[in-house]
Amino acid sequence: MRCPFCNRDESKVVDSRDSESGDAIRRRRECLACERRYTTYERLEEVPLVVVKRSGSEEVFARQKLLNGLLRATEKRDIPIERLERAVDDIENELRRVPGQRVNTQMVGERALRHLRDIDKVAYVRFASVYRQFDGVGEFQQELARLELAGADPLPGIEAEIDALTTSTFTEPPQAVATGRDKGHD
Repeated sequence: MRCPFCNRDESKVVDSRDSESGDAIRRRRECLACERRYTTYERLEEVPLVVVKRSGSEEVFARQKLLNGLLRATEKRDIPIERLERAVDDIENELRRVPGQRVNTQMVGERALRHLRDIDKVAYVRFASVYRQFDGVGEFQQELARLELAGADPLPGIEAEIDALTTSTFTEPPQAVATGRDKGHD
């Protein structure tokens, strides 16, 4: 570790402890040349999580983008932002368990729906209407009927496909699940 004051390589560690957030090790060092002290942090370098969009293009997973979508869906609802942040944390952790660090937008969206279903039904329907690109009232009614059915999973047919993708690595962008319409939007 280079001293930030004299640029020499030789230092000794005076103190080591976990950072306040627990995501790093804080080390207090003393330069052996100039005897000045400085602090360094050691963090785990994460491999970026890549999202394959419907178009086949790829981008790095953006937690803020997902959080913004959840915030829009829960607008004017009494949902604490901390609860949405925990949902985003859970979704990101689930996605990071996918082998190969590549996921598709469908996997992100369906997990967001699953969490919103448990948080707030109105927010769930709002998010679903945008994510699934409802064309009319009939599609809203179908979604509401699935949501109202006791014990019914409002994510029909998707769970098995997502679970299959989660347990296997894919080498090319996954194909979107047929929904009866293909608009080519992300």
